[in-house]
Amino acid sequence: MKAMVIDKYGKAPMRLAEMPVPEIGEYEVLAEIHAASINPIDFKIRDGKVKMLVKYNMPLILGNDFAGVVAKVGAKVTRFKVGDEIYARPRKSKIGTFAEYIAIHEDDIALKPKNLSFEEAASIPLVGLTTYQALHDILQLQKGQKILIQAGAGGVGTFAIQLAKLMGATVATTASEAGANLVKSLGADKIINYKTEKFEEILKDYDAVFDTLGGEILEKSFRVVKNGGKIVSVSGLPNARFGKEYGSGAFKTLLFSIATRKLTALEKKHHAQYTFLFMKPSGEQLQIIANFIEAGKIKPIIDSVYSFADAQKAMDYAESGKAKGKIIVKIK
Repeated sequence: MKAMVIDKYGKAPMRLAEMPVPEIGEYEVLAEIHAASINPIDFKIRDGKVKMLVKYNMPLILGNDFAGVVAKVGAKVTRFKVGDEIYARPRKSKIGTFAEYIAIHEDDIALKPKNLSFEEAASIPLVGLTTYQALHDILQLQKGQKILIQAGAGGVGTFAIQLAKLMGATVATTASEAGANLVKSLGADKIINYKTEKFEEILKDYDAVFDTLGGEILEKSFRVVKNGGKIVSVSGLPNARFGKEYGSGAFKTLLFSIATRKLTALEKKHHAQYTFLFMKPSGEQLQIIANFIEAGKIKPIIDSVYSFADAQKAMDYAESGKAKGKIIVKIK
C-alpha cells in the first residue's frame, strides 16, 4: 500500500513509500482509508516531542484520525462488518492514517455519521474526542458556567465552541479579525482579537479555560479563572499528576514535576487546577459525537482538502497556523 512516512525525527518532509498492508489481530479490523485529517500532534510526533510518552519505530507512517470503510474483520470482532463506513482515532501505539489501510482495534471505532462525507467525517475524531474529554470528562462543564477557549478558529477550537454551547456554557474565545465571523457563527459569546487585545486583562472569574496553545498563553490563562477554576491544556507540559495517572514511572514523573514547577506555582497562587490532556481513543465517545452531528447540533468546519500526493503541502499549510477549521487529506 502507499503511505506517507518519516525515516527519523526532525523537520524533514514526509515521503511517499510502499509499505506492507497491516496484519490484523483478532479484535481488529482492516480499514480502507478514504480521508484523514492533519492535527498538531502530527508535528509533535514528527519532531520527536512525544518520545517521553510514546516510542515509535521507523519508518513511521504519520496520521492520527480517519474515515473509511471496513475491508476485513478479525476473528473476534463483533460490532463491525465488512463494508461498514467508520471513523476513528487509532490508539497511540497504532497510528498511521496517512496510508491506504490501517489495522485498528474495534473499541476505537464508531460508525461514520450518516450525514457526513468521508472528508467531513475525517475532520472529527481527534478534535472531537479531545474536546469531549476536556469539557465533559475533565472540566465537567455545567450549564451557565463561563469558559475561555483559546484559538477558537482552529481545528480544536471550532469544535470546542460548538460543544461548549451545546453544554449550556458562556463561551469566550481568542481569534484574529479573519476568524471572528467564523467563531461568532459557531456561537462564541465574547471574541477577543488576540492581535490587538490581551485576554488576561479583559476576562475574569471564569470557571474554566481550554488551552490549545501552551507556553505564555497557558500561563496567562491562570489570571482569568476564579478560585477553584480549572484549566485543561493539550499543548502545555505534562505534570506530576499526569505522570502518576498515566503510569509513566517514578523517574519520568519526577521530570514532569520539575518541568512544570512554574505551572504548579500558578495553580497554588490562583487556587486553580491544571490538567494536561493526552487524549484517549474511544469508539463509545465517537458514537456520542456522531449522534450530536446527525442531530444537527455540531457541524464539521473544514478549511481545505488536499490530494494524497500533496499531503506534505497540507502539513506545511497546517503548520503555518493560517487554517480556519480542519485540513483534510483525501486518500481515496
